Amino acid sequence: MTTEFIRNFCIIAHIDHGKSTLADRFLEITGTVSKERMQEQVLDDMDLERERGITIKSHPIRMMYKSNSGQEYQFNLIDTPGHVDFSYEVSRSLAACEGAILVVDASQGIEAQTLTNIYLALENDLAIIPVLNKIDLPSAHPDEVRRQVAELLGIDPSTILGCSAKTGEGVAPILERVIEQIPAPKNCIDKPLKTLVFDSKFDSFRGAVAYVRVFEGQLKRGDQIKFFSTGREYDVDEIGYFKMGRVPSKTLINGEVGYVIANVRTVSDIKTGDTITTRLNGAAEPVEGYREIKPMVFSGLYPVDKADYENLRSALEKLKLNDSSITWEPETSAALGFGFRAGFLGLLHMEIVQERLDREFNVDIITTVPNVKYKILLKNGDEVFIESPAQMPSMQEIEGINEPLAKLQIITPTDFTGVIMKLCEEKRARLAGMEYLEPTRVCLHYTIPLQEMIIDFFDRLKSCSKGYASMDYEFQGFQRETLVKMDILINGDPVDAFSTIVHRDKAYQFGLDITSKLKELIPRQQFEVAIQAAIGSKIVARTTVKAYRKDVTSKCYGGDISRKRKLLEKQKEGKKRMKQIGCVEVPQEAFLAVLSRE
Repeated sequence: MTTEFIRNFCIIAHIDHGKSTLADRFLEITGTVSKERMQEQVLDDMDLERERGITIKSHPIRMMYKSNSGQEYQFNLIDTPGHVDFSYEVSRSLAACEGAILVVDASQGIEAQTLTNIYLALENDLAIIPVLNKIDLPSAHPDEVRRQVAELLGIDPSTILGCSAKTGEGVAPILERVIEQIPAPKNCIDKPLKTLVFDSKFDSFRGAVAYVRVFEGQLKRGDQIKFFSTGREYDVDEIGYFKMGRVPSKTLINGEVGYVIANVRTVSDIKTGDTITTRLNGAAEPVEGYREIKPMVFSGLYPVDKADYENLRSALEKLKLNDSSITWEPETSAALGFGFRAGFLGLLHMEIVQERLDREFNVDIITTVPNVKYKILLKNGDEVFIESPAQMPSMQEIEGINEPLAKLQIITPTDFTGVIMKLCEEKRARLAGMEYLEPTRVCLHYTIPLQEMIIDFFDRLKSCSKGYASMDYEFQGFQRETLVKMDILINGDPVDAFSTIVHRDKAYQFGLDITSKLKELIPRQQFEVAIQAAIGSKIVARTTVKAYRKDVTSKCYGGDISRKRKLLEKQKEGKKRMKQIGCVEVPQEAFLAVLSRE
């Protein structure tokens, strides 16, 4: 098929606005999947994706569509994730397309992620086809939402299509609009091969499979190829395109989307956003605009049962085969034993990895309080990056600590503006601006420290806005702040798993919260247990677990007081000695309760 009849597009939307359901209807209309084999969210093949109703990985598929004019077209659809943690998946998928269908829920209107996706699509020069979904819901107000979308894109509201992806109403005209509005790929078949890798997957029999879009030239089985970023060379073993599974073919021409198998051993050897060209007479320049994925949130993962350490290592290795954005390295903790410090894209990504470790590999883990990467400026002029409090140099060596900031965007009904502003103030966020999308909805722009946002910000935002507010964020850079490392001491011994980096103004309250929580969870001993929060040598908060008192004088019936006193003194000496040599066992529940920070 010539490039004139190829259309590459993706569906972008805020989480839960119905893009996977719309993709299902496309598959049905084009006959790619028969009605008998149809199930909800066909492209979401992970159980976790279906259960949470979210898309985690990008899913490409080829559909053949006969237009109203009778001409057959090749549609390459890439179903992209919608959650803020997976925006890197969205950006790499957008680079493989010429157009995007923007899905907006007719009952919810424009949300924070909708705006981000629009900006991403415009940055990539994509043709945007706006579509209102869920128009059949009683709560839908399509005219109002049409006006919002039209204002945002600067188009005529009457050109915006409406549909119900669930029932299939109004879906067919969207496919006709794809032919009219999304441009065909440029015809560059005679140029040297230039192919973009937008995702990869691990196959236990074939190794790493690269998902690709051919921009220039053509790719054939048996070609000798080279990856731009690593310079590594491979022989192409198999190429093909996607239907409901992989379909081998002889060639992929420019404009087509497909896969490449070339005996690459691991997914980490296939860098997302890399360019593939031929070893001889290859392209001079790679496809522009791609950067390495960097984890933003770090956390310690420790097996609950120390015997599971090797199982956890092998589980992480297997996860990394399919998810190259996870980073991990071994670390040890005096309190939790051997484990790993892992890097994630955000909190949802971290949650999903934990859940997959539990479900797919049956490994129970303790996760330490999430941390971000700090930039430390030392007095000798050096700069170091740290990912955990244990890596923090001593305060005497430090000139300053820079923490990462995020650019935050919150869309909320105006009724909740006050409580949301109060929450943001509490989280040390600074208001950068606000604009009214309509009289009842406002968009707030903030700059917020990333550490403040990754703990419980999203949950608290949802609860104080009764679920109506939506948010999106992106990393903005580093800023100098007065941060300190706080240690938790139990009977004078620091417990490394509880160490954290906090803002000096919040240190007292934070220390008080953790020591009070530990007081409830550490069982009483025969001696007093002091729980302290310390910054360096200064104690900022303390609670005490009282000792059990054994009645040693019960066997004295009356008689001389000095006998009782002697027994009490002896008990006091014994408790003092016990406190010196006694070891306080911090129960598992205490770690889980404090580290989950609920």
